[in-house]
Amino acid sequence: SKVVTLHEFIMDRQADFPFASGELSRLLSDIAVASKIVSKDVRRAGLLEDFLGAKGTTNVQGEEQQKLDVIADNQFIKMFESGGEVCGIASEENDDFMPFETEFSKKGKYVVLFDPLDGSSNIDVNVSI
Repeated sequence: SKVVTLHEFIMDRQADFPFASGELSRLLSDIAVASKIVSKDVRRAGLLEDFLGAKGTTNVQGEEQQKLDVIADNQFIKMFESGGEVCGIASEENDDFMPFETEFSKKGKYVVLFDPLDGSSNIDVNVSI
């Protein structure tokens, strides 16, 4: 069977909706890029200082935040804010909804709710996240 990349899939499906503006496609592409960057960070975590272990703070669910949780959260936030499709986010790593303040991002039509790195506490014991 033919391997289909995420980008190819998004473009093929968008063609099925003639009224589509491309905004959702761009948002999905932003998520894919942020995910690739976070994946790189996770793979390199043991090689770099200050990537592993607890951050010393808790998230909205009362769980101890891991350093990689915060790094991943920041990466997704940067990607969403710079992409222009998202006007604000809420994540497990932040106490409140975060509206984006730039004029560019205020025009976004999406709000994204996410857990940037599920299972990150397993990294220190070499279990999949």
